[in-house]
This record gives sequence, structure tokens and C-alpha cells, in this order.
Amino acid sequence: MSKLALGPSVLDVTTSLGCCQPLGREELSAADAVKIAAMFKALSDPIRLRLFSRIAAQPGGEACVCDIQDVGVSQPTVSHHLRKLREAGLLVSERRASWVYYRVAPGVLAGMAGLLSAAT
Repeated sequence: MSKLALGPSVLDVTTSLGCCQPLGREELSAADAVKIAAMFKALSDPIRLRLFSRIAAQPGGEACVCDIQDVGVSQPTVSHHLRKLREAGLLVSERRASWVYYRVAPGVLAGMAGLLSAAT
């Protein structure tokens, strides 16, 4: 699966149109619909959603895998879920010595907030 890369028309909530306009303003293109569906599909698994939430809530915005792996599944399963979140473009990672640190990809939280609040 390729990395999720939503265009500025979909996730940019800092445009002159103001916050939260994309979904209510116009119909999604087929390509953007596929990309957004992949993002939410990655978050549809409860373990992935918990991992994403833990990373987003960390002070400093990043977490070592060693600090977030206690979600009731094995370490290889945690790695699998983190890989899926990375592939969807929701997380970025960096290896430091023997540990991998994760953080939410830039713009993802603001983009998701914009998409969700535009629907109301």
C-alpha cells in the first residue's frame, strides 16, 4: 500500500476558505475518496486506534515503541499495526539506536478534524 498523501484541497484547513470546509464545500474526487478511506480504514481497528491515540497524546508528540506497546497484544502484532498506520500516512517513524520512535504525521490531526467537522 502506498503512503497516504492527501492533496491540499482535502486536508489543508489553513486556506482562505477557513477551517473545516472541504467535505461540505464540494464533492470528493475519486482519488481523494480512496485516500481518505484508506486513512480511516487504518484507524478502524481498535488496536491501531489506541496506538494512534497514545502517540498523539504523548508529551512532545512522539513515543518510543517501548512506551506504547502494552495494548494487550504481542510485540510483533504491535509492530504490524504501527506499520499499517505508517503505510496509511498517519504516522512517521525514526530509528534511534535499538528503538523506533513514532509521531503523528504533520497535518494529519488538523486534516482529520477539518474533514470531520465539515460534515456537521
